[in-house]
Amino acid sequence: MQIIHDLTEANLERETVLTIGTFDGLHLGHQDLLKRLVRRARLTSRLSAVLTFDRPPREVLTPESNRACLTTLEDKLTLLQQWGVEVLVILPFTAELAGTSARDFVQGLVQYLRMSELWVGWDFALGRGREGDVPAIKKLGQELGYEVHVLAPVHEGDVVVSSTHIRNLLSVGRVREAAEMLGRYHQLKGRVVPGIGRGRELGFPTANLELESPCIMPPTGVYAAYVYVGSGRYAAAINIGLRPTFGEGERTLEAHLLDFEGDLYGQKMVVQFVERLRDERRFPDADALRAQIAKDIARTRDVLS
Repeated sequence: MQIIHDLTEANLERETVLTIGTFDGLHLGHQDLLKRLVRRARLTSRLSAVLTFDRPPREVLTPESNRACLTTLEDKLTLLQQWGVEVLVILPFTAELAGTSARDFVQGLVQYLRMSELWVGWDFALGRGREGDVPAIKKLGQELGYEVHVLAPVHEGDVVVSSTHIRNLLSVGRVREAAEMLGRYHQLKGRVVPGIGRGRELGFPTANLELESPCIMPPTGVYAAYVYVGSGRYAAAINIGLRPTFGEGERTLEAHLLDFEGDLYGQKMVVQFVERLRDERRFPDADALRAQIAKDIARTRDVLS
């Protein structure tokens, strides 16, 4: 996959079938668009191309919104390459870019990316003040010589699949429903760091994860998950919380890997959330907590079996 960071430096040997967007989550709606785009590019002997940004536009346009992402840029690159995208354009999203008119921006796509077709979702818009909505870019296409293909939304049941809806699901712990819309499990990445050893004292040692990405963390509670560390995948019971039984108020993410022995300190870990098991709650003593953790582990085995 060819990666371009500056339109003026693109040197493409063929015309492109292009789509544009933040693609936060690369969910089922995005996947439908991308599969069609890649197929169309192959049928017409053109290059399949995606234009995205180095950060979510909202960080520049509405910094007060403070919304966490669903997918890191690194994960987007991996997925897009797996799905057969041939050209990826990653532009720095700046106030200057946000102020570019739709006409000027599209002219650059035609000139530098040799755009012959633009594939977008039904609610697409680009350019200053979102002036380049679907009717506007279709009109520009007639003038500048490219076709516009507009896709209808993808539904999961009666609900339109969208990054906003997935984010809302994750924010209340509905990780299984979020996974159905993502087409895969929501994941967080980090590095294992030393903790205070509370899990080991209880007989259930845990790996404490220091997160390395700004992606959304589900709310406090216990989750069944898959954990990737080293070259292995393990079933795990995940606790996100404040350790209320011991009055320790710092929010943590701890993973108890089932059927694992070894030292994880310093290693990178990926946590994929499968199902929320219960709320975090305070127990009267360590024995009651220990008994509940045993139940959580048994439930995790059932969920992941």
